[in-house]
Amino acid sequence: MDILQFLIVIGVLVLLVKPLGSYVYHVYSNEPNRTDRIFGWADRIIYRVIGLKNRSGMTWKKYALSFLLTNIVLVALSYLILRLQGGLPGNPNNIGGMEQTLSFNTVISFITNTNLQHYSGETGLSYFSQMAVIMMMMFTSAATGFSVAIAFIRGLTSKGTTIGNFFEDFVKSHTRIFLPLAVLVTLVLVALNVPQTFDPNITATTLEGATQSIAIGPVASLESIKHLGTNGGGFFGVNSAHPFENPNPLTNVIEILSMWALPAALPYAYGRFAKNRKQGWVVFSAMMTLFLVFLATVYTAELNGNPALNNLGVDASQGSMEGKEVRFGIAQSALFTAVTTAATTGTVNNMHDTLTPIGGLVPLAEMMLNVVFGGKGVGLVNMLMYAILGVFIAGLMVGRTPEFLGRKIEPREMRLIAIAILAHPFIILVPTAIAFLTDLGQGAITNPGFHGISQVLYEYTSSAANNGSGFEGLADNTPFWNITTGLVMLFGRYISMIAMLAVAGSLVRKQPVPETSGTFRTDNVLFTGILVGTVLIIGALTFLPAVVLGPIAEHLTLR
Repeated sequence: MDILQFLIVIGVLVLLVKPLGSYVYHVYSNEPNRTDRIFGWADRIIYRVIGLKNRSGMTWKKYALSFLLTNIVLVALSYLILRLQGGLPGNPNNIGGMEQTLSFNTVISFITNTNLQHYSGETGLSYFSQMAVIMMMMFTSAATGFSVAIAFIRGLTSKGTTIGNFFEDFVKSHTRIFLPLAVLVTLVLVALNVPQTFDPNITATTLEGATQSIAIGPVASLESIKHLGTNGGGFFGVNSAHPFENPNPLTNVIEILSMWALPAALPYAYGRFAKNRKQGWVVFSAMMTLFLVFLATVYTAELNGNPALNNLGVDASQGSMEGKEVRFGIAQSALFTAVTTAATTGTVNNMHDTLTPIGGLVPLAEMMLNVVFGGKGVGLVNMLMYAILGVFIAGLMVGRTPEFLGRKIEPREMRLIAIAILAHPFIILVPTAIAFLTDLGQGAITNPGFHGISQVLYEYTSSAANNGSGFEGLADNTPFWNITTGLVMLFGRYISMIAMLAVAGSLVRKQPVPETSGTFRTDNVLFTGILVGTVLIIGALTFLPAVVLGPIAEHLTLR
């Protein structure tokens, strides 16, 4: 029965890839199509309001500067709202302003599409802040990532000299992708009993006669963009484990598909841009191969239960249910865990801190690799980066000048790719080491020993991968953790994005090289294997020692 659940969800996803990928291609192809007749009027109004008269293509530097300045303005506005929310409207529960380091962490978290939460949503934010800051940045951060991914694809596949116009891509991402889908998913969730209201908290009388305050609010609308934008920040502190956010197995599947469908469709859109759909299916196949390995690992680990409890003779026939909701069970919890970290969403329907050591290794490893579908554009861009690296290595092995999609790969591109590859482990491992060397870092660890290492490693890995989920046993709402994870989220988001835009800008200016019989093919099963192997080898070389000290050591000691 569990395997059947997996097959149905994955089957629905695969059926969505082609139509959704084609739709994404038409949105950003800048060629006349049906989406213009449906959404063109809204785009034109927005262009007129923001004064965008000239939508000509940009160089990579202008594109990068445009999205950076846009993000800076949004960060400044959001920081002020969080600090002043106690005196702003839309606050029926009279929640005060947010502390300064927590405000810094929160705005950085949401503008970088990380949505790491060092606060509890129902007690830390007013309704106005939930909408004007959290939901607003869920849209804009997803639109920014999507736009950069499309610009990178254009750099690899276009025969022009520019990578597009950021503001045009940014507007289209809202009007033609996220807003329509968010409205649709919101209506479905409301129909399935997810709250959507501006009423204050409900005061109820318990069976013992005491009074209890039950938090409600505009939950369904936040849930929709939270998953569609691979954001992950929950309206409630326990996220999608809360019965108001995720009441039943059907809403669980809808949320899984919402966060998975667009990242899975992007490789197909890439194949359409490349005029070779096999290119897209190769990337998709590599991602799916890695995902299935991780899903099988976490499901098997949780199904077999905790080795320490098994050795005591405790009945483990139901698997390890610690930290999981009974309404989801092992299968839906394991699938959600694998998808949320594959798609770098960060939403959780179970507590990752209570997973078995090998089960907890899966979300950690997916975020370390950061290519298994990934968030809005991140997974595809990173996988294409590894594809270029794989072509370069294969070219060196056979003595040929490496080419990718008809363009020569030269030292400049490889230096930029090396920066992007090395920056990820650097901003994870260095802060992790610093946390263990200081009392400020060690004081947050609630579970000493190997699991404590996993808690700290997971926190910085989640921040660097812009995922946002956490081993929630870590006491992380302190100035040390707010500031350090905030900086890691910034570096994790913008170093790789800028480096990859520079690669796109370099490649788009090159004259295509005609394909010959000696050209190394990148649209077949062999290259799928090379791509998967490159990802695993680089990942093992950079992260295996740290993983051995954490979840693997914990697993061995439990046995």
